[in-house]
Amino acid sequence: MFEHLYLSQSPNMVIHKMKMGFIPIVTCICFLAPIQHAHAPSATIADLSFKNMDFAMDLYRKISSFHDKNIFFSPLSISTSFAALLMASGGNTREEMLRGLNLEQLEQADQPELIPRLFQVLSENITQNGSLKLDQGMALFMSRQLEVQKMFEDQIKEFFNADIKSVDFGDTKGAIHLINEYVKRRTGDKVTEIISSLDSETKLMLINTIFFQGAWQMPFDANFTESTPFYIDNYSVVQVPMMFMEDKFYMMEDFQIGAKGLKLPYQEGVSMLILLPNKGVDYTVIDEEITAEKFLSWIKRLQKTKLEVHIPKFKMEQSYSLHNLLPEMGMASIFSNSANLTKLSKSSGLKVSEVLHKAVIEVDETGTTAAAATTIGITPYSLPRTFTVNKPFFFFIYHEDTNCMLFMGRVIDPTKN
Repeated sequence: MFEHLYLSQSPNMVIHKMKMGFIPIVTCICFLAPIQHAHAPSATIADLSFKNMDFAMDLYRKISSFHDKNIFFSPLSISTSFAALLMASGGNTREEMLRGLNLEQLEQADQPELIPRLFQVLSENITQNGSLKLDQGMALFMSRQLEVQKMFEDQIKEFFNADIKSVDFGDTKGAIHLINEYVKRRTGDKVTEIISSLDSETKLMLINTIFFQGAWQMPFDANFTESTPFYIDNYSVVQVPMMFMEDKFYMMEDFQIGAKGLKLPYQEGVSMLILLPNKGVDYTVIDEEITAEKFLSWIKRLQKTKLEVHIPKFKMEQSYSLHNLLPEMGMASIFSNSANLTKLSKSSGLKVSEVLHKAVIEVDETGTTAAAATTIGITPYSLPRTFTVNKPFFFFIYHEDTNCMLFMGRVIDPTKN
């Protein structure tokens, strides 16, 4: 049976020239040897983005139910990895994955390649203007002894532009070095180690990388950053470096759930939406309200207004064992002895046993180079409203043209990595 699936991801948002963010994500799926033994014109990129977003919100709630700490992950990386696995699966395993990924309604019996093709077009749409630094890649590391089905190999090359690499998993030290070097290269040296150990019986490893680099449209001036209180709860207060800017921003208010949102655009079509619960509203109440429909309503309601913005610098590194979470979201078969992965290989008994997801983000000020034209409409005679992020908040990094959710997270304590 397939005993090991290892999905790992590491986004890292670091400071660029104008200080914004790097987010490398790596998803690595590894398979081990068995121990024994009709047209849908309505299926659009918008549909796929919406479905991916709802999957992201469901996964967020599942992670959130286990702890009250910081959360950060890349929904797109996870969805893309499992979209590749969809091409390898059949029967109940495929049906469970479609339901768990919230893609069931996009499935067409007469178009088995529709979903991977949608992922392909989504990727092309996100990077089409060439200026956005979002590099996506996939690699299939195959044991020399494993015979992968040619159709799967062709499809993963066609739809995900995957590199196919032969590796000797018996030489665990050499295989670990080879895979880590590949990931390091694909993520601009931001993820230097994705695996530290490897079962010598591994037969196949699927790695997906997403690397995001950009700069704030309106950089923060580091001279205005100062240490201020951040209220984790009624009993815990920490001091954090708080960034400051006064300008015109897009913001919205959702009176129904008691929260307000602030859009911070990066250059080239990607933005961060910060969702801040109102005074007296606990973030746990908001948890249950976050859906794709809600998110789209928030970004539609954004209106430009003069604001004083105070946002903490923060850095997080988060890891999740998704093989413990996804079965509770209906995706159990792929991790069990009944897994159907016959489209991947004729080898019997393949299953997924481990899925690790690792994400890193750093949010900082930017340089002052691009700040010249950002003070339009600000006068000393009218006091702007304030948007002060000094309590637990949510954030979403999304591609504006497609509304594709690239990353999402929750900050409970900005001082905790």
